[in-house]
Amino acid sequence: MANQLHEIGFRGMNSHSLKPKHVEALVEHWLDKEAAAGTIKNRMAAIRWWARKVNRQNVVARSNDHYGIPNRQFVTNESKAKSVFKADLAKVRDVHVRMSLELQQAFGFRREEAIKFIPTYADQGDHLTLRPSWTKGGKPRTLPIRTPEQREVLDRAHKLAGKGSLIPSNRNYRQQLRIYEGHTLRAGLSNMHGLRHAYAQRRYEELTGWKAPAAGGPSSESLSRGQKDQNHQARLLISRELGHEREQITAVYLGR
Repeated sequence: MANQLHEIGFRGMNSHSLKPKHVEALVEHWLDKEAAAGTIKNRMAAIRWWARKVNRQNVVARSNDHYGIPNRQFVTNESKAKSVFKADLAKVRDVHVRMSLELQQAFGFRREEAIKFIPTYADQGDHLTLRPSWTKGGKPRTLPIRTPEQREVLDRAHKLAGKGSLIPSNRNYRQQLRIYEGHTLRAGLSNMHGLRHAYAQRRYEELTGWKAPAAGGPSSESLSRGQKDQNHQARLLISRELGHEREQITAVYLGR
């Protein structure tokens, strides 16, 4: 965990430097990397051990729910979807961070993808192409540009980034990641991985015509034979758009 904090931009720490912002940053980092809920909870136990040993136990919330850490079960019908509104974005003072958040909301990007995004490379008119160096596991992928709202966000991203990425020319990725974490934390925005959940649920309703189980829709068991096939095909497509390979992973976002 000390190495991870160093990697995401917290430098010069010692064993007594632990603060709430460090715990928030670690949890956000693990959620962004889609670590299993059980893994995250085990790591939280280690953080609490660390905090006790340096007499800083008050910097860690007593409940994992405070950090939005999901339950251990793989399938949950409780929605983790989040949205950011204009009022939320107005609290984020860094224009590049604001744009990354908007891209996360519009396309379901992971945080790293939204920070490294290069509009002139990715925008192919009717779809986006993501570079392997942006994505988890180095898996390139494409996803459609479907709505006028997505196009409007992309046009503003082009204007801001020019020929570059959403990392200003005077910063590297780790520096921009730390700035992203600091600005979102100060704006009261946490667990922005929930923007991916919201994207998946919107996409599911668009593809099937009914809400996902996690958003209050019918369970998979209650669907007719034809609906079950439609449900399966929609989940496969959403899984690919989110950068996964297995249909089963969509249960995390959509419920079952």
